Amino acid sequence: MPRVYANAGLAAGRPNDPALVRALQRALRALGYLHSVIDGDFGAGTARAVRSLQIDLEGYDGRPQGAPLAIKDYAQGRAIAVTGRVDAATAACIDDMLADGNFLKVPASADAAAENSRVRAALAALDETRAPVPFMTAMFKQESLLRHFREPTATDEDNFVVIGLDRNDAARPDRITSRGYGLGQYTFFHHPLTPAELEGRVLDPMRNLDEAFGEFRDKFRGFVLGGEPRTTAEDRIAEHGRIPLRPCKHPESDPRHKRDCRNCAHEAGLHDIAVNEPVYPGAALRWQSTQYYTRSPPYVGVPVRARFECDWPYAARRYNGSGINSYHYQAIILRNLANR
Repeated sequence: MPRVYANAGLAAGRPNDPALVRALQRALRALGYLHSVIDGDFGAGTARAVRSLQIDLEGYDGRPQGAPLAIKDYAQGRAIAVTGRVDAATAACIDDMLADGNFLKVPASADAAAENSRVRAALAALDETRAPVPFMTAMFKQESLLRHFREPTATDEDNFVVIGLDRNDAARPDRITSRGYGLGQYTFFHHPLTPAELEGRVLDPMRNLDEAFGEFRDKFRGFVLGGEPRTTAEDRIAEHGRIPLRPCKHPESDPRHKRDCRNCAHEAGLHDIAVNEPVYPGAALRWQSTQYYTRSPPYVGVPVRARFECDWPYAARRYNGSGINSYHYQAIILRNLANR
């Protein structure tokens, strides 16, 4: 039987019962369609989450990419319209998805604040050599505010794993194209997850971090000098040419090796980035706002990328995003590093 909100006509721009909206929001979070916030207010984010789900019910089959089942199968012949309104058909599909144990749900925590404190302490204590812990910490601050779980407040009861939703389909801008999970925002391009994926990269924060460190190391090795297909770090090539990769200015025998990144950031000097400035000297691409970074530059107090004596700033740019978005990401990471 559909849940109680099935016949409530929940939609944006109309009076809604907050208790029913919270129940809907919790369902959408568990199913991986709502980015955040369980507050009883059916706003633009909740409406977009409903549309994203309705798009998948229309025809998404993630099995060729590795998903264990097809979202479209839950439609079961029901007429699904992409409206952002929770009609009876959409509510029935939500109920079926929630009831199906094979559809693995986004985990929640009974004590999110304590769990987040534990994983931050573990991150700070890591004896990690694959990638610099300070750089990773600066990236995790941007990715997840250094949280694996959302922490409930007086007005928002969200305690689910942090999830990032990318929507990169120009033809259908509400379609979710990938999801990043947890503190490290390890990304999958299919949905839902398999048991091994949920257990190994989402449920356990430390395994999530382990995957993130491995991915950052791979970006360093494969992207900076153009090892990945059709990609290269144009900023690095423009600023340093194709000299060999530089893992750290300090030798491995030095305790500062891959650990003294904040001092390196300050030694590089700080500069401000202005609108329409080239993203690197001679680049045709210029600084501008995007759908993900809507606040235009200037960015104030960003360490000068070219003055680092390592190549992690260039690898960081490709950890999440491409094109102009990756340069926004890089600037924020370097500023986080300096301010850590």
